[in-house]
Amino acid sequence: MQGFNKYYPPDYDPEKHKNLNAYHGKHALGDRARKIDKGILVTRFELPFNIWCSTCNAHIGMGVRYNAEKRKVGNYYSTPIYAFRCKCHLCGGWFEIRTDPQHTRYVVESGARQKDEEWDPAAAGGYAVHDPEAAGEADPLAALEKTTSALKRIDQVERPRIDSLQELSERRTADPYTVSSKLRKTFREEKKLLEAQRLADEGLKDKYGLNEEIKL
Repeated sequence: MQGFNKYYPPDYDPEKHKNLNAYHGKHALGDRARKIDKGILVTRFELPFNIWCSTCNAHIGMGVRYNAEKRKVGNYYSTPIYAFRCKCHLCGGWFEIRTDPQHTRYVVESGARQKDEEWDPAAAGGYAVHDPEAAGEADPLAALEKTTSALKRIDQVERPRIDSLQELSERRTADPYTVSSKLRKTFREEKKLLEAQRLADEGLKDKYGLNEEIKL
């Protein structure tokens, strides 16, 4: 069974060393923090898009992972901007990719170039996406016509429907005692029919020796 206890040497002083990592002169993140004094932390980074390395001009596909040197290079308002410096596995050249909080994306800073994969609807024979910011001012006459059509629909369709429902509701609740009496009478009749059917089924089961769990 694996032991989970920690060994504390005789000269370990909790007031002086605070923890075992400080006692051994190591960082809690191990070799990943070998450049932590420069603000650099080695982390696993996955390429968010396809790139070409500027050193060897080789294509590197999206999703390839690197042990990147991560560091903070600035802020966009209160959001930090991080840089990921990676070493090309084909030639050893370095390239850097940064976060772009303003546009919620990644950008290539140096050492590589991103593959242009922006889709142009016009070039592909499709239709451009509607851009509300690029649209002009709304036509006031068209807006008025739309409002008039909506009001006309309310008068011709919605209002008669509401009146009909209200009339039906009033008719059903005009005499609560009569409505309740009719419901109770209906329930009693249905109960008698169900009881008669049950007795008939039991008679058939007894006559032919059928299992009681069989439904007729």
